[in-house]
Amino acid sequence: MITLPVVGASAIDLTLRSGELTPAQNLTRQIGAADARIDRTGLDGPAYQRPDAQSWAPVGGYEKYRPDPEKKEVPLKTAVPAGAEAVQMSFSDVKVHTRHGLLDTQLRELDVHHPVARGIVTPLRGRLPHGPGEVVATAAFLEHSGLYVGSSVTPRGSTARYEIVGSYELPSELARDELLALPGTLLAPLDKALAATGTSGLNVTDSFLVKVGGDGFTWNMVKEANTKGALVLSRAVMAHPPADSEVPLYQEQGKERFAGPGLNTGRFTEKATVATVVGLALLEVCLLAGPAFAVGARRSRRQLGLVGANGGDRRHIRAIVLSGGLVIGAVAAVVGSALGVLLTIGLRPLLEEKIGARFGAFDFRLPELLGIALLAVLTGLLAAFVPAVTASRQTVLASLTGRRGVRRANRVLPAIGLLAVAGGAAIALYGTRYRVSPTLVAAGSALAELGVVALTPLLVGLFGRLGRWLPLSPRLALRDAVRNRGRTAPAVAAVLAAVAGTVAVSTYQHSRDVQARHEYVAELPAGTGLLSINDNSAHKEVPAARETLSRTLPVAVRADVDRLSLGNPNCEDYGTAPGCGRVQLIVPKEQRCPLYESEHGPADFPAEEAKKLRRDPRCAQRGHPGSTFDTLVADEKLLQVLAVTDPGSVAALKAGQPVAFDRRAVKDGKITLRLVTDPVTAQKAEATHAELPGQDKVLAVHQAPEGVDSWGVRIVLPPSAAKAAGIATSPVGSYFSLEQAATTEQRQRLDGEIDRTGADVRVRIERGFQSESTIGTLALALFAGLVTIGAAGIATGLAQADSEADLKTLAAVGAAPRVRRTLSGFQCGVVALMGVVLGSAAGILPAVGLRLTQEQEQRSLLLHSIEAGYSSPDETLYVPIAVPWDTLAGLLVLVPLGAALLAALVTKSSGALARRATG
Repeated sequence: MITLPVVGASAIDLTLRSGELTPAQNLTRQIGAADARIDRTGLDGPAYQRPDAQSWAPVGGYEKYRPDPEKKEVPLKTAVPAGAEAVQMSFSDVKVHTRHGLLDTQLRELDVHHPVARGIVTPLRGRLPHGPGEVVATAAFLEHSGLYVGSSVTPRGSTARYEIVGSYELPSELARDELLALPGTLLAPLDKALAATGTSGLNVTDSFLVKVGGDGFTWNMVKEANTKGALVLSRAVMAHPPADSEVPLYQEQGKERFAGPGLNTGRFTEKATVATVVGLALLEVCLLAGPAFAVGARRSRRQLGLVGANGGDRRHIRAIVLSGGLVIGAVAAVVGSALGVLLTIGLRPLLEEKIGARFGAFDFRLPELLGIALLAVLTGLLAAFVPAVTASRQTVLASLTGRRGVRRANRVLPAIGLLAVAGGAAIALYGTRYRVSPTLVAAGSALAELGVVALTPLLVGLFGRLGRWLPLSPRLALRDAVRNRGRTAPAVAAVLAAVAGTVAVSTYQHSRDVQARHEYVAELPAGTGLLSINDNSAHKEVPAARETLSRTLPVAVRADVDRLSLGNPNCEDYGTAPGCGRVQLIVPKEQRCPLYESEHGPADFPAEEAKKLRRDPRCAQRGHPGSTFDTLVADEKLLQVLAVTDPGSVAALKAGQPVAFDRRAVKDGKITLRLVTDPVTAQKAEATHAELPGQDKVLAVHQAPEGVDSWGVRIVLPPSAAKAAGIATSPVGSYFSLEQAATTEQRQRLDGEIDRTGADVRVRIERGFQSESTIGTLALALFAGLVTIGAAGIATGLAQADSEADLKTLAAVGAAPRVRRTLSGFQCGVVALMGVVLGSAAGILPAVGLRLTQEQEQRSLLLHSIEAGYSSPDETLYVPIAVPWDTLAGLLVLVPLGAALLAALVTKSSGALARRATG
């Protein structure tokens, strides 16, 4: 009873400490043994950065920054200090041929034999590459690709095959699909092979691992590298960050803009979560151990009575009971701590796989573990205190005869309980609204739970009124529980405390998932996808790719789409050669957003006017992050795939009439399509925000109702309408819906078959929101579930031990074993059910407190973002408090049912007759 919470507390302490990387460990995974890593900022001029390299901005700010497309890129190596040792590390994302087809993979070049690279990767099997033609692969790549150490692999477009000579992992990215080779042996040959086929080259990202020596890469050296457009992550700067007055970024634009409280959003809330749940766990230790000692003292009252009969006074009786508590607490501390450590070691692979990152190391904080053990000893002593006092006050005659006497209900305790619930709730809410403090949240939640515990006898009596509607056996069990509140209330309180912790963690995690799901922006309806070509001149390959799609994936509906073109097969819409051009949807000038029509965008407007314009319907954001096309040529199948159910829009497409989903493009029921035949003049016009030159085609359209989500598609033209307007079309891809989710093998097979056609085709499928767990919430959930199950079992044992006399009485009067088992099962089930109901109500408060704390954090972040101009003033904050009803339903069913079955199974079928007590 004391050991179980100690196991959980020790395990969660070790798990959280081991999963929390130290700054040195985090740097080692990013830059190895180097003094610094130099990356590009993506700017074509000098920049200022934060000391931790998490944020940067051009000198003068983004408001005045104007990139120069004609300016040559400064080589990154110029930012390396003179005399420093530098090792280049390069990345590029490509598709790689696998056993199943093609797999999106990151290619990395790094001299892993160099001392500065030590710590970035962790070798697992085989060996590291020694020369050209050799690569090593991550364990995730081998699992997803179906390949193994010793097999060969070929990047898409490469003429060379590479032998996989070993496997490794990235400690902080266990799920990363990656191949690693020595510098110059993978990316350069692949880029050359692609250039030979006329394909666009690789998009390679370079960085340098730098070893300086001496004092390391100092802050002055970082600022010097910033003048060359480089970003530096320095070990010396992270260990000894400069004062704010020495950071040019803060001096020019203010620290609040780049170092506001929101940059660490989640850490404070995670701390509050741990503090609250651990506080409830410690409270649970007392609630579990106290009833156990009370039952133990009552079962030992005859022996204690004999001590009094032989001259022992109250001091001796108290000492006996307290000594038992001290011994049990010490044993529980040793056993619980050991089991907690072993549990963490055993579950480490599961926890690391779940969060996708390795622990830094097993971080044994001896003061914390000893504190948990000492608290267990103290808890054992305190839990035995009340039973010791109660046992010492009993008369010798009452102890020897086993009579408990008549006890009146305590009328003061319920009043104290109500005050504690109200006071605890007020303290917890105060800790979230006015003085954000995890200590206040935990203290208020614990006080409120103690209030519920104090109310338990009264609430048990209220539960007894439900007995009139129950069958005979559960009615007898409930009435027995109500009549013996002295034994029922502690057992109910034990289950209550365990369930409260589980409900608190579950509600908090579920609320976070609901918020993340709300903030997630899908590219397409869940379970649908888009096949599209990336090469404008590859439209002839689209029909074959469409058939491959239908043959490889479980496609339910496929909607083939074309795009408008000028009919020149040698250059599609955005060609710049003579005779090339595009078909552009023209938005009427008065319906365009002024913020984006101005030369410098929102920077050309005063702050108040820009704020007002952001609320203008013309400036509302449209589309989705994955939207590719504005205007498409398709039939009504497209609306079916996009889940557009508006009958008018479907009927219009069937009748050959275009459908418009963007009201800003429609004027007087018509849209304008401009045939831009002079691409050079068009580019100049766009640069100066002038009107595009070209011939206009005006088409009558059906306006879809406002609020219909077309997933980024603004205009849909049926093929007949495009033909009637005299506008040519060319295949561009297909939208499709799936009967079931595509497996990774099916995706790789599809990419492989499409690759054999030679077309540059992209396929993306919307998976929807994917929940993620942090190491803290995962450990808390496991701990809370373990303690709930254990508490239910312990409460079952307590209730059965204290009702042993009733079972013996049933045996004495000839009751069948089935009757005794049924009654015992219902007795324990009723206790567990009452504990679950009360615990579910008590667990909501800490979850509400934690969510309100998180709301305060995110509100502060939003205010800073609005002040900095990065967020719209109309942006709203959504931090819901969502109750996991499925979890509560499972607790309400499984815990009482498990307790009842457990009690029925452990009840002896042949009970021994009770020995007559002699006075």
